[in-house]
Amino acid sequence: MKVLIEADGGSRGNPGPAGYGCVVWSDDHQTVLAERGQAIGITTNNVAEYRGLIAGLEEARRLGANEVAVSMDSKLVVEQMCGRWKVKHAAMAELHQQARALASTFDSVTYQWIPREQNSYADQLANEAMDRQAQGTVADPPPAAVAVPPAAWTGNQGAPTRMLLLRHGQTEFSRQRRYSGRGNPELTDAGRRQAESAARYLAERGGVDVVLSSPLKRAYDTASAAATALGLDVTVDADLIETDFGAWEGLTFGEARERDPDLHGRWLRDTGLRPPDGESFNDVEERIRRVRKRIIAEHPGATVLVVSHVTPIKTLLRLALDAGPGIMHRLHLDLASLSIAEFYPDGGASVRLVNQTSYLA
Repeated sequence: MKVLIEADGGSRGNPGPAGYGCVVWSDDHQTVLAERGQAIGITTNNVAEYRGLIAGLEEARRLGANEVAVSMDSKLVVEQMCGRWKVKHAAMAELHQQARALASTFDSVTYQWIPREQNSYADQLANEAMDRQAQGTVADPPPAAVAVPPAAWTGNQGAPTRMLLLRHGQTEFSRQRRYSGRGNPELTDAGRRQAESAARYLAERGGVDVVLSSPLKRAYDTASAAATALGLDVTVDADLIETDFGAWEGLTFGEARERDPDLHGRWLRDTGLRPPDGESFNDVEERIRRVRKRIIAEHPGATVLVVSHVTPIKTLLRLALDAGPGIMHRLHLDLASLSIAEFYPDGGASVRLVNQTSYLA
């Protein structure tokens, strides 16, 4: 089946409150098969244009199309998708890669630039979404899940819940490499700068629907910076809290080993062992499985920014990879780093990114 996609995006301020619209037509351009319009917080015109294209390709895939003809009034997106213009900006590069990956699931995709007046349907959907955002209306719900053909490489079905996993910025404990679990140290000046850098990047990237945070101040303050830049609120989820290190809280690795040499050595090898008065990594996994299930159920098909700590984020990545416990000691996550995992309604998952820190440079 061949379909036609018209997509558009806009930003009132560039960057400013933004939204996108897309419509999928039958091959004869007579019947609307699907449409979508959504506000996406504070971002740029180009990000919104790419989000409109991605949404259109997702709708075409849900419909089972195998040939797609895309029309847009964004010359930049059309030229970049055709490979004639280079993609230089980091935020554009990620969206371009996502669009290319979606396009690869079809037998053929063509791109055509059209004047704005010929793209009025998608433009109207984008503007209506921005109007709803300006009026404070609740964000548009994600599209209803429908049966879709398997993804080209993974076999996963349905629209995934995409989790952007952001570790909090620096604290004095992290600077001194001390166990920092349920203690509540604040961000250092450097940590606040890291949080602001991550927030700027996420706002420019756009597309975040929900911001969730650990209740601890270092994570909440990092989440608040991002939420402000995105024009969203922060929702606290207690299950995203860091591991309880018990009596080792505030100690360095060497101090904890000196205090409990036998237990500390066995704890490093056995995820079921707990520090004195603390929590095991298996305990953490149990609540992370719980919060993952809850996020997928409450935000199907959405992009959720999850601001948490090193162990919960590593655990989510481990679950997405379906890996053994040994990977917990092999993953490295810098402060204020971003990782991306997608969880599908059919139980599948994929990891898109691990430990991005380019925006901190």
